[in-house]
Amino acid sequence: MTTHSLATGRGKLILLLLCTVAFLDFVDASIVNIALPAIQHDLDLSVQSLQWVPSAYLLTYGGFMLLGGRAADLLGRRRILVTGTVVVGISSALGGIAETSELLIGARLAQGAGAALMLPAALSLLTTTFPEGADRNKAMGVWGGAAGLASAAGVFFGGLLSSGPGWRWVFYVNTPVCLIVLAAIPLLLPRDVPASRKRGFDVLGTALATGGMLLLVYGLVKAPDQGWGDVRTVLQLSVAAVMLGAFVINEKLHRNPLVPLSIFRVRGLAAANVTQLIAVAGFLAMFFFITLYMQNVLGFDEFEAGTAFLPVCLGVGIAAGIASKLFGRIGTRPVIVTGALLSGAGVLLLARIPVDGSYLTDLLPGLVIMSLGLGAVFVGVTTAANAGVPAEQAGLAAALLNTSQQLGGALGLAILTAIATSRTKDELAARVPPSEALTSGFQRALFVGGVLLIVAAIVGLRTANSRGEPDKPDITEPAEPVLTV
Repeated sequence: MTTHSLATGRGKLILLLLCTVAFLDFVDASIVNIALPAIQHDLDLSVQSLQWVPSAYLLTYGGFMLLGGRAADLLGRRRILVTGTVVVGISSALGGIAETSELLIGARLAQGAGAALMLPAALSLLTTTFPEGADRNKAMGVWGGAAGLASAAGVFFGGLLSSGPGWRWVFYVNTPVCLIVLAAIPLLLPRDVPASRKRGFDVLGTALATGGMLLLVYGLVKAPDQGWGDVRTVLQLSVAAVMLGAFVINEKLHRNPLVPLSIFRVRGLAAANVTQLIAVAGFLAMFFFITLYMQNVLGFDEFEAGTAFLPVCLGVGIAAGIASKLFGRIGTRPVIVTGALLSGAGVLLLARIPVDGSYLTDLLPGLVIMSLGLGAVFVGVTTAANAGVPAEQAGLAAALLNTSQQLGGALGLAILTAIATSRTKDELAARVPPSEALTSGFQRALFVGGVLLIVAAIVGLRTANSRGEPDKPDITEPAEPVLTV
């Protein structure tokens, strides 16, 4: 892959293209949330069917991420990026015209699968396009900012579109963006040379990893409704654990594994992924519960709830820009730890929300503090998790990081929803007014979310302290041969 400088116009356009892909995929995870009441009313969906509108995307996005990352390394990153973009564009159009729950949920499943191809391909293209050093730090800063920004922007755009042209535009808006991306790819990204097709492709490992991840995310998504002690939940999570355990054993034995375990010898990579998982568990749950609080307790409409997150978008952008400039001076580790602690403080401040709360005094301070930490964490972890990774495994490293994010989101929502629901039920049983009971549940969940972010800061102490300088990868596996013709 030819490297490019960010000082050139072409380099800037490539970065813009790849970050557009990241923003599109991340925003699709949250943009439908505020639109759910309108979707339920328009299509007359049951609560069970409505739950799968956001969950279907999460299921295939997390389930196929490892496969998408390795496919990018082996089959060509540009090719996989194009394939994923086509899938997302078509499925988004189908979601917009859907008149039944089956078509809408099917479109969301396809959206998630397409995003699982797009995202690791795009991030690995970024890490192989820009050389380690100042250019890589700046590129990672913009990427991390786009990723963090998308979580808040998804809620904003969801409210704006739902209260304006209607909920169908939550889906329609993706298709023209995908068309622009498809037009730009051949103009900006050279055709990369895929790794040679090896005999004995890891079919069993692919089946175990994909099946195990799909079942794990499914079990986590369903757990709050089924109950953590329900036989179905226990069976789903147990089978997923067995499949993923068998996957690890298979990877150790297979000559050409889907996930070469030697990648975990890269200094600090495992710690960066665990930090991402725990931090996202706290971040995503915060967005979920604060949105519910604004709509169900404070009485905000869709537009007001979406607009309330605009300061978060600004804070994430500022923090991402500052963080990327600090890497060359102090490294990624202090940025990650400080960002996670700052975010934890912001979420713990939000855990004090009262029933008769005010946006300016009870929400805005915590949201701003949290957003500054969010931008720093996303940029720092993304940079640390890709430092020292050999080019032929860049797609895999990207997939591992984003798999950690999806698992963290699923796990955080499942556990914290159970905590909030349990608290609310106890309060209602004690004849506490519904709004107070709801708020009490949100408070408990947000407190645990803040604690998770502090735990992420502690784990972040084990990440690599990359300053962006070129590192020799700490792995011994030889590079995969590439086709020369």
